[in-house]
Formats: sequence, C-alpha cells, structure tokens
Amino acid sequence: MKVVRNIWLIAMVLAIAACSSNAGSTQAPPSIQTGDGSQPASTRSQGTFSPTGSMASIRHGQTATLLPDGRVLIAGGTYDGSAEVYDPKTGTFSPTGSMTTGRVYPTATLLPDGRVLIAGGGGQVSPVLASAEIYDPKTGTFSPTGSMALPRLGQTATLLSDGRVLIAGGTGQSGNIASAEVYDPKTGIFSPTGSMSAARWCHTASLLSDGRVLIAGGSVDAYGQSLASAELYDPKTGTFSPTGPMSAARENATASVLSDGRVLIAGGGNLLGRYPNLASAELYDPKTGTFSPTGSMTRARAGHTATVLSDGQVLAAGGIGGSAYSSSADYSSEYTATAELFDPETGVFTFVGSMTTHRSEHTATLLSDGRVLLAGGLGGGSGLQASADLYQP
Repeated sequence: MKVVRNIWLIAMVLAIAACSSNAGSTQAPPSIQTGDGSQPASTRSQGTFSPTGSMASIRHGQTATLLPDGRVLIAGGTYDGSAEVYDPKTGTFSPTGSMTTGRVYPTATLLPDGRVLIAGGGGQVSPVLASAEIYDPKTGTFSPTGSMALPRLGQTATLLSDGRVLIAGGTGQSGNIASAEVYDPKTGIFSPTGSMSAARWCHTASLLSDGRVLIAGGSVDAYGQSLASAELYDPKTGTFSPTGPMSAARENATASVLSDGRVLIAGGGNLLGRYPNLASAELYDPKTGTFSPTGSMTRARAGHTATVLSDGQVLAAGGIGGSAYSSSADYSSEYTATAELFDPETGVFTFVGSMTTHRSEHTATLLSDGRVLLAGGLGGGSGLQASADLYQP
C-alpha cells in the first residue's frame, strides 16, 4: 500500500512543515511593514492575548465549532476519538462524548438545527476516512451518519444557504480529488454533485452572499504543485465554473468573507516548500469575479488562522513562514506567536501583539462576546499544544 503510505507522509509534511523558535516568546518583530512597504504611523496594539484553560489532550488538526449556546466543541486532532467543550463563562474545557472514530484533520460544520457534522480526515488504522458522524450538543454524544462516496483528507466543507453541506476536493487513497458531494442533514446522505476543474486539497472555500461558493488555490498533486486558479460552485445548478485567478499560487492560505461581501485571501505557501511561504494578500470581488492585491501581512504565514471580528477587521494569528522546505532544515524559528489585524477600510495589516505561545495548525473561534479562542496546534520547540489563548479586541 505504497500510495496510502505516501499520502499519509504528505499529510504529516503538511501538518509539520507547511500548514502548519522557542515557544512562549512574545516579542514583536523588529520591523513592521505595511502593505506598501512603508512604516505604519503607529504600532499601538489593538487588543490583548491572555491564557485560558488548557485542553485535556494535546491536539493539532482538530476542529473547533461555536455551538448555539456559546460553548465551543473541540473534536479530532487525536486518534483516541476524544472531544471536549470550552465554556467561555468559566474559561475551562470539559470532556464530552467521544467520536465513533478517531480523526485528525476532519471537517466540522454547524448544521441549522444546532448539530455538528464531522466528516473525513485521517485515522490511525485507515489513513483516509470516508465516514462521518453527528454531534448533538443536547446529549453530548456522537452518532454515525451516512458516509461520503470517497475517503477524503484536506477537503473543505461549506454550509450552503439551503442547509446542505458542500464537501469538495481533498486527497484520497489514489491521490488528490476533483469531485464534490453534498450532505443533506434531513436524510443523512451524501450525494454526488459536479466536479471541480482541478483536483485540490488544502484549498479554501467561502460562502458568498449570493449563495455561491468560492473555491481558491490548494495543491493539485502529491508533489506540491500549488494553484492560483479559482472556481465558483452554484448550488442551483450543482456545477463549478472558473473565476479569478489569484495573483499567486497558494495552499494553506486563509479565506475570510468581509462585511461588504469581498473575500480576503492571505498568506499560504507550497506543500513541499519549493517557494517560501507568502506574506501577500488579495481580495476577491464577487461582483466582478476578479482578485486584486491588497496590503501584505507583516510576515509570511501558512497554517495560520484568520478570524473576522465583530468590527469587521480580520485577526491573522500564528502559522509558520519564511524559508522554503528542506528535509534537513530546523523550522523551530519559523513558527510564530505573532498576530496582526487587517483593516478592510485601509487595506493595511498592523501588528497587534502575540499569543502566549507559537502556534500553527491551531483553531480560532469567534465567541459570542466578540473574543477569539485560539487553541492547540504545533509550536516549534514546544511541539504539540494543549494550551489555549483568548484574544480580547
């Protein structure tokens, strides 16, 4: 099963090298640059990071889902199937029911009825999974639901306007996947839908205001061939059509839907690191179907998180950046705890401080009170993380 072993090796490279130094450092970078290369007028921090309760398990490649009652479900990221719930009122994590299958890098989608769909990912016995399950926050338990047509790892999952969930791309037992399928929570069944023009994994998927889904970037093959292309999924027709493309090939980038309907694509890199990770960012305008450059981040990042805050700004935090991948390189200095804010009105990123530890492949969740929970991940010299931070705008 050489193909399966190769796929899993690539997944671990993704986690450790690209998607995703001494942990705990909180110093600012020595030089902060705005998007046009000039020094910003002020480096005054907007908001602060502080530690909160730690998870019971170290996790990376986990999911984090804001539940209707304001708590956060943390699932996956370990092979033991455990899950836990964060309560922002107490600042603590507590165990909840275990998944039917241990998974790393699954997708998690909050359904309209408050349940959570967990799908795919990698398992300890089966490197790529087709199975899916449902978490019910009323009972705190997971139960199986219909399986996907194909095992998938590194796919995207997008809640459509009609309550169904679009599963697109990923990598499987025979390589990367162009096909997509739709999950209907009323029936618990996945059904095939149109295929993308390219096989993609580690791409982004964003629900636009008109109900279409923007799919951007990713990797087209097992050799780290990153993509600049993008396409749109129309749930009315069940088909994908080309749009864009982006100005740069990106995978492990972030995509954030802004309050005006545009989509911010930031950072990313190349799975096997043929090129350094990116600091650049661009904006997609669904009215014109085009991408245009905007200010760059203060540092290169891949495997970071991007969270749209209540005031419309975007918090970019953590990740790994800088040098191209080398099998002999020491990446401890490339993990970062730093964070920055993107202001859609000015198109500028500004440094806003650092988390309490370096993180890549962590999760970031906007809480009901406007704070952001950042949990788990990989962190340079400190390895896997169980700790969590809160960002207070």
